[in-house]
Amino acid sequence: MSTQGTDAALLRIFLAALVILGSTTLPMLVTPSAQAQPTGTATSTERKFLKLSLDSVTPTAITTTSDPTLTISGSIMNIGDREVKDVTVRAQRGAAIATPRDLRATLQLDQVNYDVNGDFEDVVPQLDKGERTKFTVTIPLRPGGGTDKQTLNITEPGVYPLLLNVNGKPDYGNQARLDDARFLLPVLGVPPPAKTLDAPEANQAVTAPTDAPVATTLLWPLADRPRLVAGVPGSAEGKVELTDDELAASLAKGGRLDQLLGALETVFDATPTRDRALASSVCLAVDPDLLITVQAMTRGYRVLASPSDPDGATRPGTGAAQAQTWLDRLRALAGTMCTVALPFAQVDLDALAAVNDPDLSARAMNAPAELVDSILATKSVRGVSLPDSGSIDKGAGMLLRGHGFTTAVLADSAVTPEGTADPSDTATPTTGRGDSKQQPTATQHAASAESADPDVIRLPAITAAPPSPPATAANPAAPNGNPTATPAVDPALRVATFDIWSATALAALGSNPPTPSFTPAKVRYEVSNDSRVARLQDALGAVSWAALNPQPNQPRSLLLVPPQQWSASKDEGTALLRQVELLMRGNLATPRPFQDLVAQPPDPRPYELDYLSQAAADAVPDRFIAPARDQGHRISELMRALVEVPEADPTPRQFLDPLRDDLIRALSLSDRRTGDATQADTFAQRRVDQTTRAMDNMYRSVTVLPPGGVYTLASEQSPLLLVARNDLPVSIRIKFRIQAPHEAKITDLQEQQLPAKGTRSFQIPTEVSDSRNLVIPISLTTPDGIPLGNATSVSVRSNAYGQALAIITACAGVLLFLLAGRRLWRRFRGQPDPADEGFDPGTRRRVNRYLRAKKRVIQQEHQEAQ
Repeated sequence: MSTQGTDAALLRIFLAALVILGSTTLPMLVTPSAQAQPTGTATSTERKFLKLSLDSVTPTAITTTSDPTLTISGSIMNIGDREVKDVTVRAQRGAAIATPRDLRATLQLDQVNYDVNGDFEDVVPQLDKGERTKFTVTIPLRPGGGTDKQTLNITEPGVYPLLLNVNGKPDYGNQARLDDARFLLPVLGVPPPAKTLDAPEANQAVTAPTDAPVATTLLWPLADRPRLVAGVPGSAEGKVELTDDELAASLAKGGRLDQLLGALETVFDATPTRDRALASSVCLAVDPDLLITVQAMTRGYRVLASPSDPDGATRPGTGAAQAQTWLDRLRALAGTMCTVALPFAQVDLDALAAVNDPDLSARAMNAPAELVDSILATKSVRGVSLPDSGSIDKGAGMLLRGHGFTTAVLADSAVTPEGTADPSDTATPTTGRGDSKQQPTATQHAASAESADPDVIRLPAITAAPPSPPATAANPAAPNGNPTATPAVDPALRVATFDIWSATALAALGSNPPTPSFTPAKVRYEVSNDSRVARLQDALGAVSWAALNPQPNQPRSLLLVPPQQWSASKDEGTALLRQVELLMRGNLATPRPFQDLVAQPPDPRPYELDYLSQAAADAVPDRFIAPARDQGHRISELMRALVEVPEADPTPRQFLDPLRDDLIRALSLSDRRTGDATQADTFAQRRVDQTTRAMDNMYRSVTVLPPGGVYTLASEQSPLLLVARNDLPVSIRIKFRIQAPHEAKITDLQEQQLPAKGTRSFQIPTEVSDSRNLVIPISLTTPDGIPLGNATSVSVRSNAYGQALAIITACAGVLLFLLAGRRLWRRFRGQPDPADEGFDPGTRRRVNRYLRAKKRVIQQEHQEAQ
């Protein structure tokens, strides 16, 4: 056969294939986006036709007493550019979750991995562009009940991934899967199928094993983005300015913080018969910066008219009443349950350690517990730190231990058995803070993700002080030498680990869900593509997994840690609390107070920190470290010069602590896990700039007033009169720095004190040996020598003749001495003095009589006057 004949035959075969397959293949080639992508993948935003959203899942968790069918309601919207016909949906199920990692990873799998399929159910014959329709799918949980309908075939308890698949036929295309939604379904027990006339004897219910309930602790965070305007020191009036009034809306009915409290109030009501087991396992974790702001709002406040203009106009705030109501509700709850303080303003502890300012660190770490206790009238758990990132480096660990913290709450992937970290890892280029910040390898992360760490572990390398010496004859007070002595405190920092998979699922709740820094890279995706109902189901499934899946050689323990700036709604929070309560009622979980968790002895194996690479990427940038250090140092220098006056407000600490708080807020991790930290960087830079300007103004507020003109001394030893002014609302100690020229000698007054908002005059002993105009530079400093105010100069002129007068006086004295000696010498030799010549004796006698008569008259007048 010729070449032309062969080519023609192949062409005919190809065209025949296109005719046969054209109705199916060609449209799919033209419109590849008609195949829905797995939720959360990078291409999920490329949907062209339909958008599927879940509205409800009933029941949210399956128990032995649940209805034997699952009902899923949702909505479908045509978001494409053409109508879609024959819209149908069906439910599909995958295998039960076998490992904690699969709680997240399974939600990224394609629909082929969900191999148990229900029946397609018709939704609508046609859906036009922009049109939305509701649907409901009901599917039996298990076979039986006399129905031939496809079921989910769930016969054992567990956490199951479900997928809702929507199919349709777009114009110019064929029937295809156009979108889907994935979620987890916790099955705590399998109910028997429905009894029917055809199947009167239904299968029995299947229960989960309850011989090893999981000890469960839940933290309930209350925090917010820093709102106070920076650069405003404390005052006696107590009025504050906020950057915006969003916090008022959050505290008001229906706001985020209102709903978080409302969920607790709904579940922990005052019913006398209510089981208090759940309440004992929940601990409030409160940001002291939020409490400071809310308490200040109750006294009235103002709000910037433009948040981008901190020096611009302000308007009255509207949330004083809401703040008072919310604060009263929180006090009532805190008085009945565990409370612990979060780090101030969600500060980045690694950045705080890099700043290395003792006063700033003390304010950020030691003050929070005191603030929480004083504002909420409670006694919080002490010695425990909850870093917002869930991962810290060695510098932050040393900082915690050095400030008396015995325990840190960290992600279980942020620690590793000692010696297993990769020694070749170096400091991350984004930090540069002098610490070796380990970058875990993928293998290490995978291993830590699959195996749970003990509840509490010990970090021998992170210590506050050397261990106590052993008991000896020379040291009888050692613990072993004296039975009554207090046991030595373990110098090493301990870590209470939390499960990263449940924490990742809890973080996905709410209207503004972040992806935590400790979530592994392979399972990070944009969770906001999922509906809130689906994300709630994922959280309920993650919370339930440990209770349903005992693991060999692993603790039966679960610490649930939502993100600190949590946006869960009241309904979502209530559903979560009810799920934990359901686990406890079913003996699948047991309550464990937070105090008991942190007090239990650590695992005997040594561990070390494994600073996560994503935590380093989400950290506060290095460019804010040096400015925070510099301004913190200036605050401390000024604090040492201020004087605390009894019964005077504000005190030096009340006056300067707000500025320290501003520096801490500049190091906040708030809003740094959104994928774009531009706004967080802008807020931080603005706070640093405003604090710097405020400190400049304070140092300029204490100054010596220029006298003006030339200052004339009455004599060469007249005092120099100076006036110093203090515009600060607190008293301050000062010293004069006077650079006296060689012609002047000025006495040092040593340390002096200026009153608050007042002036004071000073007489400085001065001796000038020159009658010329002298220019004397004068300035003020703190007792430590830190310059205050603006330097000035005084022009001084003395009425004394100076050196010439001294010479003339000396010459006159010498001449007088010589003349007197000459007269005495001549009188001694009996020779008349030539100076007496021409003065005859008669005249001399008359002068003498006159002088004696004048003396008698003066004496007589004096006697008459007496």
